[in-house]
Amino acid sequence: MIQRIQSFYLILAACCMALCFMFPVAKYNADMGNQIAKGELTLIANDNPEMMNQIANIDPVVEFSQRGLVTTWPLIAIAALCAVIAVVCIFLYRNRVRQMRIVAVGFVLSVVYAFLIFFWAVDSYAKTMTEVLHCQQPQVTWFVGAYAPIAAIALFFLAQRAIRRDEEKVRAADRLR
Repeated sequence: MIQRIQSFYLILAACCMALCFMFPVAKYNADMGNQIAKGELTLIANDNPEMMNQIANIDPVVEFSQRGLVTTWPLIAIAALCAVIAVVCIFLYRNRVRQMRIVAVGFVLSVVYAFLIFFWAVDSYAKTMTEVLHCQQPQVTWFVGAYAPIAAIALFFLAQRAIRRDEEKVRAADRLR
């Protein structure tokens, strides 16, 4: 049935993965001597063509754009796939074994996504920022885009548990017949 608790968990997991597209993963502040460089890692880059002009004009704050410098397509693909898996699994309630397997795939993909965020994307963006702007290692501030996949991991786990419980109830009822 669609109105089971695992459907609620899967909807929330899909919403968490959608939050990754709406909010930045991390924001950066780096000292460049007389200037402060600011950057933001998002899944979908905001274009900032004025970056080099700001450096030349020596504005007090330099905005650093990731467009063309840091690729986030693996993160976009995995986040979108996790959201699609969560939504599709809601409608697989008739075949709980298949639903459990696909939720397990969503769980693993969410773990991979979180791993890539924390150990690859944030560090590569900081490295690119220091190389391009010739500044010190930036200070990283984490945002919703980094924490939402962790919530999705927990929600996929809870959905898996709820589906397993339903399957055990059905098997117990079949034994009584």
